[in-house]
Amino acid sequence: MTPFGARLRVLRADRGITQKDLAQRLNVSPAYLSALEHGRRGQPGPGLVLEICGHLDLTWDEAEDIKHLAAHSRPKVTLYTGGLSPQATELANRLASRLPTLTEADIDRLLIMLKPPP
Repeated sequence: MTPFGARLRVLRADRGITQKDLAQRLNVSPAYLSALEHGRRGQPGPGLVLEICGHLDLTWDEAEDIKHLAAHSRPKVTLYTGGLSPQATELANRLASRLPTLTEADIDRLLIMLKPPP
């Protein structure tokens, strides 16, 4: 599941809207919406994200949050380290190989460490 999919599912459920109803409003198939929520589809486009914000009647903060999550919800990520240091390439490779075995606590610590400064 992607961060976007998880948040979309909560927002939709909080408003009492079924996947089928939201899919119909967005003019997409229920299967596509389900795949988005479960992270089996790629990152949604900005137009679809804006439509979702409108149909769910999101507050400004909720809309900004879901836009941010959509930007960081590509289930398949490719890192190109050409031109970077050997350490950067090693880091990318180690992260790729270890990611499936990291605990949620490990992931939380890494996210905090990599979060951009305010």
